[in-house]
Amino acid sequence: MGEAQESFHYDLEQDALVGFNLKSGGYQTPIVLGQKIYIVRGGTNAAALSFDVQIFDKSTGKWLIPTVLGTQPTLSKGYSAVLLNKDRLLILKRDSAPDECIWFLEVDTPFVREQKKLVGCEVVAWSKGVKGEAPKPVVISGPSGVGKGTLISKLMKDFPSTFGFSVSHTTRSPRENEKDGVHYHFSERSIMEKDIRDGKFLESANVHGNLYGTSIEAVEAVTDSGKRCILDIDVQGARSVKRSSLEVVSIFICPPSFEELEKRLRARGTETEEQIQKRLRNAKAELEQGKTSGLFDHLLVNDDLEACYTNLKKILNLGMQSNDKCQQFIENGELPVDHTVSETEQKVLINCETTELGKASTNLFVLDVSSLKGGAPGRTRGLKVYSIERLAGGLNGVKQMQNSIY
Repeated sequence: MGEAQESFHYDLEQDALVGFNLKSGGYQTPIVLGQKIYIVRGGTNAAALSFDVQIFDKSTGKWLIPTVLGTQPTLSKGYSAVLLNKDRLLILKRDSAPDECIWFLEVDTPFVREQKKLVGCEVVAWSKGVKGEAPKPVVISGPSGVGKGTLISKLMKDFPSTFGFSVSHTTRSPRENEKDGVHYHFSERSIMEKDIRDGKFLESANVHGNLYGTSIEAVEAVTDSGKRCILDIDVQGARSVKRSSLEVVSIFICPPSFEELEKRLRARGTETEEQIQKRLRNAKAELEQGKTSGLFDHLLVNDDLEACYTNLKKILNLGMQSNDKCQQFIENGELPVDHTVSETEQKVLINCETTELGKASTNLFVLDVSSLKGGAPGRTRGLKVYSIERLAGGLNGVKQMQNSIY
C-alpha cells in the first residue's frame, strides 16, 4: 500500500488514463471515476501471480482494497489500458498469446453494482475478452417425465461436434475411477461456498450434505472449445441463469397435459407412489412458472417426440449455425511490447511499432468494442478486430491513418 502511494501521480484536473513504469519494475494505471481513483497495478515480482487493484477514495482520503471477482489475468511484461463507457477498463497484455491478451476490468457495471450490495464493500470484476460472436449456451428445462432428457440425448447423438456439457462442481470426494475435471470439478467446501457468494456459479444445490453446482467458467470453457453448451436445469436454476451475465437460449418443455405427464411418470415404473406424488407437486409448480413468468425464450409442447425434436432443431438453427472461435489477430502470435492504444467512438486503435531492414513501420489493428456482450464473471464477447495495411514512415504514417479513420 505504501509503495503504491509513493509512486502515485495523477493530475486530478484531467479525466484521462495514464500508464507508466514504476521504479520497482512494475506498472500501474490510475483512472478517476467520480470520487474514486482506481489503481490497476502489475509488476515483475515473482511472488505476484496476477494484477493488483486498489481504490483511493478522494472524499475520505483513504485507500480501499476491493473484493476482486472473476478469473484474473496472469501478469505479463507490461500492459496498455484504456477506459470504456465509464464503467470498465480494457487491458491489453503485452507479450501475450492472442487468446490471453484482451481483458476487461469492470468497475461500475450492473454486475459490479449488484455484487457491491450483496457483499457490502467495494467490488471489481475481471473477464477475458474474446473476439467474435459465439454460440449461446442452451438452457433446457421442464418437469420430470416431460422427455427433455430424451431430446437432449438425441441432440448429443446427432450433433456430437456441436454440443457439449459443462463439468459440474461438487464438494463430495471422488469415487473410484472418477477424475477431477472430467467427471466433476472436486472442490473444497469453503472454496465453493465463497465462489457461490461471489456470483461465480449459475446454480447450486445442497444434496445429501454435499454441494453441487454449475460454474460460469465451466460453461464458458465449453463455448471456448467451439461447442455449444447444453444446460439441463430446473426452473429455479434457469432463473439464476437469467440474472447472470451469461446470454443463453432458454427452452421450456411442456407436456400436452398434466394428466399425460402423470401417465408417463407412472409408466416408467421406477418410483414409489410417494416419489411420484412429490414429482407431480413439483411439476405443477414448474409448469405454472415456466408458462407464465416470461422466464423462457421458447415453449415447446412434447406431444409427439419427433415433431418436438424437429421444432427444437429449428429453434437452435441446426445446419446453419457456425462456430466463431477466438481468432488470432497479431501476426507473430503475441502483442508486441512496443505498442500504444487510443480510443475513439467505441474503437480502439492499436499501433505496433516494428523495425525491418533498418526501417521503422507500424502495424495497425482496430478493436471494435461497440457490440460487447456478456462480461464478468464469465467472458466478454462480441469483440471485432481487424488489421489495417502496414504503413511505412512510423508515427507520421500512424497520424495520417488516424485522420483517415476517424
